[in-house]
Amino acid sequence: MKTVTSKDGTKIAFDKTGAGPAVIIVNGALQYRAFDPSMAQIADLLSKHFTVYNYDRRGRGDSGDTQPFAREREIEDLQALVEEAGGKAMVFGLSSGGVVSLDAAAVTPGIPKVGVYEPSLIAAEGRRDEAVEYFLTQAVGIPAEYIGGIKQDQATWSGMTGVAHTIAYDAAFVGNVMQGKPLPTDRWVKVTLPVLVADGGASDAWVHHAADALAKVLPHASRQTLEGQTHMVDPKVLAPVIIEFFQK
Repeated sequence: MKTVTSKDGTKIAFDKTGAGPAVIIVNGALQYRAFDPSMAQIADLLSKHFTVYNYDRRGRGDSGDTQPFAREREIEDLQALVEEAGGKAMVFGLSSGGVVSLDAAAVTPGIPKVGVYEPSLIAAEGRRDEAVEYFLTQAVGIPAEYIGGIKQDQATWSGMTGVAHTIAYDAAFVGNVMQGKPLPTDRWVKVTLPVLVADGGASDAWVHHAADALAKVLPHASRQTLEGQTHMVDPKVLAPVIIEFFQK
């Protein structure tokens, strides 16, 4: 594990693997290195072609959580990693991490390309258990009757509830674009770099509509659907798509 210091002094933990052009992975809600092996698997697959930075977003895992939180702090965290990578790095973001990636790309010259997979999220405020339940059923789409079984795995459930407060951090990025309204045409007007917008073919219709709408407001977007995939995407299916896009 390595760390980088963000602008406000917060330590941000990351793993660095591979060789080649730099790629930074921005995790989605409730994800962090020690908890979600799928991101580590994606990092491993990408590391055959790139130098990959897989980091814990603030408030999660080994990263700090200096208060008060603001969207700008998360962008500064990502910018610190870009600087760590030599001042230039491509970025791939999953779910809410995709929105963080786009917002950072709008103000960070050192990001030449961005890939996003299903950049959508709905979050709830309140107690940790309730927030996690709401996220899993409403955003991820897990049937409510399955939640009881998930709770029985105490290691998994405590891993999620331990960072439940960061759902509000994700909501700060996506709350105003998850209300069923047209996407703002000015939010990413400065994102003139190439962006891959991907989703899963087996995901709900609203996910496809959101990805289509995002691609339309980005001037240089590529659109791709991964057949048979859902929000819980298979790293072995996703990684080749990211690799191909970043190597163009």
